[in-house]
Amino acid sequence: MTKVLFVCLGNICRSAMAEGLLRHKADQLGLDLEIDSAGTSSYHIGEAPDKRMQQKALEHGIDIGRQRARQFQVADFDAFDYIFAMDTSNKTNILQLARSADDARKVDLFLNQSHPNLNRSVPDPYYGGEAGFEEVYQLLHEACDHFIEQL
Repeated sequence: MTKVLFVCLGNICRSAMAEGLLRHKADQLGLDLEIDSAGTSSYHIGEAPDKRMQQKALEHGIDIGRQRARQFQVADFDAFDYIFAMDTSNKTNILQLARSADDARKVDLFLNQSHPNLNRSVPDPYYGGEAGFEEVYQLLHEACDHFIEQL
């Protein structure tokens, strides 16, 4: 079983959507994936995803309302095969916790799946309007498809 972890700052917008989106696609395709998400901060531990992100997910037929935010832990390096950061700042924060080169090799920016080696970040929609949440959904949707193709 392939194990995938998505990480953003608070685990209530981008990484939560990525988790729900990849899980939805994996279920539809019958793929054996373990999928989770986390935040580098402790701001929202135990909280459900942002209501606006939940609404955006529902508009696309995905329910992320039961997910709960948690903080990234060093043990996640042992538990997951892929650790996808949503932006460069969170990637840096994750890599600072890496204990070895093997840990570090598991970490990448998720948009490198759809835009190889460009090191693009998924923009944080938290302070933006509805269009920002749709943009995040579309970017993650495309990157999930590319990731699945490479499995």
